[in-house]
Amino acid sequence: SMYRYDASYALEVHAKHPGRFGLIKPFDPQSEAVADEVAEWAGTPGVVGARIMLTAQSFEADDPGLNRILAAGAQAGIPVNIMCSGKLPLLRELALRNPDTQVVVDHVGLVQPFEPPAPPEPFADLANVVSLAACGNVAIKISGACTLSHQPFPYQDIWESLVKVFDAFGFDRCMWGTDWTRAVGLLSYEQGVEAFRVTDQLSGPERSALMGGTLAKIYKWSPETGG
Repeated sequence: SMYRYDASYALEVHAKHPGRFGLIKPFDPQSEAVADEVAEWAGTPGVVGARIMLTAQSFEADDPGLNRILAAGAQAGIPVNIMCSGKLPLLRELALRNPDTQVVVDHVGLVQPFEPPAPPEPFADLANVVSLAACGNVAIKISGACTLSHQPFPYQDIWESLVKVFDAFGFDRCMWGTDWTRAVGLLSYEQGVEAFRVTDQLSGPERSALMGGTLAKIYKWSPETGG
């Protein structure tokens, strides 16, 4: 996100490490050519999705640019990831307007910190997150969830809320992630991984789906194959 709409760094990394990374980049809703830009991006080797930053400015659900991006994602057959913390009702409206688009909610749909401490009520907007599960075209990234904890590793206090998300969406629509490197000031990469590997809150099949299986299906990609 720090590169905004410039994908040059992502493309450079992919060229150096083909098959290791799937590429996603944000698009500018104010660009008149944004539908063509999404289509061109979708045809780029390594690309698995597009992204919208709802948090960048104020939008309405009928915003032409947002809807062009979402429609173009459906046309190209790639998911559209949406950074939407604080904008969950808007995300719901957009998903309903674009039922053929695979929408992916970024970072549990919640505001997440860049440094300690976690927000006093990190799951205050959980009801709005859970309500998105009613939209069958919406999946959710359980990314950076450990940074919402007020406890040390293994972050036991996040699970009551996460289980509600899992129950609402099902593991076929939930995808784990660390949100590295944003999380670097709060925990190590190992801790972000191990918290989900050691917990007794997940069965083996649930853990397998959450930590890779669902991602491979939604993005039609895995690091083993690169496609």
